[in-house]
Amino acid sequence: MPVGDHLREWRLRRRMSQLDLACEAEISTRHLSFVETGRSLPSREMILHLAEQLDIPMRERNVLLVAAGYAPLFPERALAAPELRAAREAIELLLEGHKPYPAYALDRHWNIVASNSALPELFEGVDPALLERPVNAMRLSLHPKGLAPRILNLAEWRTHLLSRLRRQIDLTADPVLIALLDEVQAYGKGLTVAHSRPAAPAAEMVIPFKLQIAAGVVTFFSTTMVFGTPVEVTLSELALESFFPADAETAAIVRSLTPLPPA
Repeated sequence: MPVGDHLREWRLRRRMSQLDLACEAEISTRHLSFVETGRSLPSREMILHLAEQLDIPMRERNVLLVAAGYAPLFPERALAAPELRAAREAIELLLEGHKPYPAYALDRHWNIVASNSALPELFEGVDPALLERPVNAMRLSLHPKGLAPRILNLAEWRTHLLSRLRRQIDLTADPVLIALLDEVQAYGKGLTVAHSRPAAPAAEMVIPFKLQIAAGVVTFFSTTMVFGTPVEVTLSELALESFFPADAETAAIVRSLTPLPPA
């Protein structure tokens, strides 16, 4: 696909008019029109500038550059690559520092690529097949043989996760994510959600994750952290998901289940 078609597709995906994008990029609508129709070949700098205004993911910026005849700019390495050692150590430091509460690093397809292994009691009764690597956090949460039957506010938590997944698809049009959405939406047919609240009460500031485990009911809220200035595809797509206790009862249960460090 020509680079102009790529740019027009991303502009329409972002629901931006040519005038809106031209104003944001501080170029003329005539120039933008020529780029989109192929009458003008944009420079490498112009492609990157337009991609920045459209908030195009780094992986797709490489696609735009190649479509225009330029070499891809942003490298993609496995997280285990020596070049990513510093980033990997930072991830491990953050995950370990969050104990005794669970925290995970997720890739762009919701696969867990790192974990602090805290609170294994969360996964009691989960089908072992769902815990085989790579563990997919979306499947683990919403599958009828995963956590779903023990999530006490399943309706709202499911809505929250699916909304996040749909936003990712809107941003990336990733076929793997589209297939994942189709898969997890089908799980709803096999779940009983009568006990779930349809929406979070107005008094709650965040959507809680409320789970029944053998030791009692634990309630968490989550935060998501991303790398602030990545210039590498893998790092740009990583998200660190950390869970915090939402009430004193949860904190007490976690403390009771966490072995004391050696004296």
